[in-house]
Amino acid sequence: MSISSSMNAGVAGLKANATRLATISDNIANSATYGYRRAQTSFHSMITGSGMAGQGGYSAGGVRSTTVRMIDQAGSLISTDNPTDIAISGRGFLPVTTELGAQLTDGTAPLLLSTTGSFRQDSNGFLKNEFGHTLMGWPANPDGTIPSFPRDSTNGLQPVQIDVNQQAFSATSKITFGVNLPASGTLPGASTDPVQMSVEVYNDLGLPETIDVVITPEGSPNTWTMNLVHSETGDDLGEFTLEFDDEPGTGGTLKDVTGPGYDLDTGEISLSIGNQSISMFIGKYGEPGGMSQKGSSFSPAGISQNGSGTGGLVGLMVDANGNLDAIYDQGFRQTLFQIPVVDVPNPNGLNSVSGQAYQVSRDSGAFFLWDAGDGPVGEMEGFSLEESATDIAAELTGLIQTQRAYSSNAKVIQTVDEMLQETTNIKR
Repeated sequence: MSISSSMNAGVAGLKANATRLATISDNIANSATYGYRRAQTSFHSMITGSGMAGQGGYSAGGVRSTTVRMIDQAGSLISTDNPTDIAISGRGFLPVTTELGAQLTDGTAPLLLSTTGSFRQDSNGFLKNEFGHTLMGWPANPDGTIPSFPRDSTNGLQPVQIDVNQQAFSATSKITFGVNLPASGTLPGASTDPVQMSVEVYNDLGLPETIDVVITPEGSPNTWTMNLVHSETGDDLGEFTLEFDDEPGTGGTLKDVTGPGYDLDTGEISLSIGNQSISMFIGKYGEPGGMSQKGSSFSPAGISQNGSGTGGLVGLMVDANGNLDAIYDQGFRQTLFQIPVVDVPNPNGLNSVSGQAYQVSRDSGAFFLWDAGDGPVGEMEGFSLEESATDIAAELTGLIQTQRAYSSNAKVIQTVDEMLQETTNIKR
């Protein structure tokens, strides 16, 4: 009977609008929740009978509702003062795991996907957000490089744990030796006194050592002899004859180098100190940036090396590529982990869990681990959090519409009740 179907349609309308009210309430309640992705209710009509046009009677089918979380619609990013507040400027998610999963280091920790997070070290050094989710990443080699790991599985991903009492150093692997020698030093009648200096380097134990450098004018125009000696052992590291150019345009640059281990293509000398190998850049022929011979003054301002002594951990930093670096009080930084960005074909198909985290499902498709900024995923942003995707104005507008629709469906039920009462009165 059509009048009965009207009652059912009104009840279905009440249920559907109650569902929409629930999603609106959730969105408004989480309007200040970092990383929140809004929920949305959609209505779908239900047809009873054949649905063909021209039928003499009609039975109301009512409405049903479905809800979906709009995970692919992100909020805007805001700046913070914590370097391990992490967000993604684009598509993708951060890999995290549960508090219990953080205890598993064999690759079996369950994978959760987070939109953003304020990660800080706990008492055991794990980087966790306020919900207890632990950040995951690929551990770096001792030299800071990242090994190759599978991108379609969690094998290799480990909970990020930082030793709070960590000490580290950086052994010297390269020296830039860009001194300027006085061009007047090889002129007739010039002094033959050598130029002497020392270069401090750090060995494979983080201890300082010294390379003594003695550069002596040869008595021939633009020609010098350079001797390198390891100060601690007295070992001779090589003798080199340096000739500088005096032609227009290239004057003052190296013209010829004679000695062991000099590479013409790189402009570097290969030095061996025990088991340690160091590349000493002195310059390429005819190119600036290395040793030079100009003017009448000696200048050692261009000497530098990439090593550092043992330092204590003072902070962490995340760069745009997802590298999590430790900052030490000696001024150097070292990569400890690389945080990949997780992507799935259908983000809206992910299963939601508490704490702005999600799980891969059949509807979402299989995940893939990208380097931040590669492929379809965005770059990683430290000192940043993602705001809630809730638009308060739009939600309040929807709230008014829902209230009116709910009241209208209640009016339908009231009208049907009155009509049924009239039908009952016919018998009296």
